[in-house]
Amino acid sequence: MPRVIGLTGNIACGKTFVGHTLLELGAERYIDADAVVHHLYEAGQPIALKVGEGFGSGMLAEDGSVNRKALGNIVFQDADKMRQLERIVHPAVGVALRQELATASDHGIIVIDAVKLLEGESGLLCQSKWLVICSEEQEMARLAQRDGLDREAVLARLRAQPDITQKRSLVDEVIDNSDSREETRCQVSAAFERFLKKFI
Repeated sequence: MPRVIGLTGNIACGKTFVGHTLLELGAERYIDADAVVHHLYEAGQPIALKVGEGFGSGMLAEDGSVNRKALGNIVFQDADKMRQLERIVHPAVGVALRQELATASDHGIIVIDAVKLLEGESGLLCQSKWLVICSEEQEMARLAQRDGLDREAVLARLRAQPDITQKRSLVDEVIDNSDSREETRCQVSAAFERFLKKFI
């Protein structure tokens, strides 16, 4: 079985950068759970149909795919709606991730990037869990730039994020992505060395 590093952290904290740094250091594959969800939201996928049933046909685009912007406007404003969505999506993501891992080499190192790694089933697949953090100001700036959101939309998404202080005791490594990329690379490299010594 491959060894799995799970990356988690709030939105726009730099998990993708950490994941790609791990690829440079020798990880075999980087799996972005958000990209898995995007696939599940495509037209004709069972999850897309369930979202339409659970949230109304207005959540679906003309082609039958999930309108992620419209859905986001609802779930990031309502914690109950977010939990409803997670009950639909999390099991399917877990199945998709297991299918991905089944195609990996026996001695490879796989990286799973998932915002809800600790809350969903994906955390159970990991030998080591890492939390990526940055300052709230950086998170806001990165999110606004990346997704083209106004301040109100950014704040709604940040308010919907779990408190990371509670996650620190649940992970094996904390990567602070508040400084330069070189500083982050140094932290990732050191954490990866510790991982190799323990699991490889």
